[in-house]
This record gives sequence, C-alpha cells and structure tokens, in this order.
Amino acid sequence: MHMVVFITVGGDAEADRIGTALVEGKLAACVNVIGPIDSVYRWRGTVEKAEEYLLVVKTVQERLEELTEAVMRLHSYSLPEIIALRIEGGSAPYLRWLEEGSTGSKKGKG
Repeated sequence: MHMVVFITVGGDAEADRIGTALVEGKLAACVNVIGPIDSVYRWRGTVEKAEEYLLVVKTVQERLEELTEAVMRLHSYSLPEIIALRIEGGSAPYLRWLEEGSTGSKKGKG
C-alpha cells in the first residue's frame, strides 16, 4: 500500500535533516518541504501560533513503522505530528517508482 505522510517541523534546517534521513534510509522515496506555513493549535490548554514547515513524505505501508520511529528519534518536538494517509490511486509508473525508492525493490506494481 502506498502512503503519504504529513510531518510538521519547526524550521527549514530540521525539515532538510529529517527529509534527507528518510530518503537516504530508504524509508521514503520522496519528501517535499512546504513552508514556511502558519500553524494554529492547542497545546497544554493554550492556543498557540507558530511558523512551521510541512514535510509531505511518499512511502509504502511496510516502511511506516520504521519511518515513524526515525522521525521520533530525529524530531525536536516532544509530540511531533506524523499523519499517514493511504494513496488510493495515481500514475502507475510513479507509484512503482515510489515503491522502489521506499524499499529498494525493483518489483513494483502495475
């Protein structure tokens, strides 16, 4: 199963560090960095505002647990956002590439 994972981070250097580690470790085929973005959220009973960066990570479900563990180790937040959604469809060649990049496998689907 192909996945897209959203992760927010506190700055561009952290975005680069985490994104690079995920791709180099074959935990993701691709990481897009979007930002800066403005975030509004409730934390410990108070409404907070912060400038963050959003990582849009493309991976496969079989790598999700290891990807989550890596982000937890690398992330500066005590409770980082890690939200995974299934990719329901898309370009077959792209999805094969995504699988190959996340696993190192050339078998692909489609």
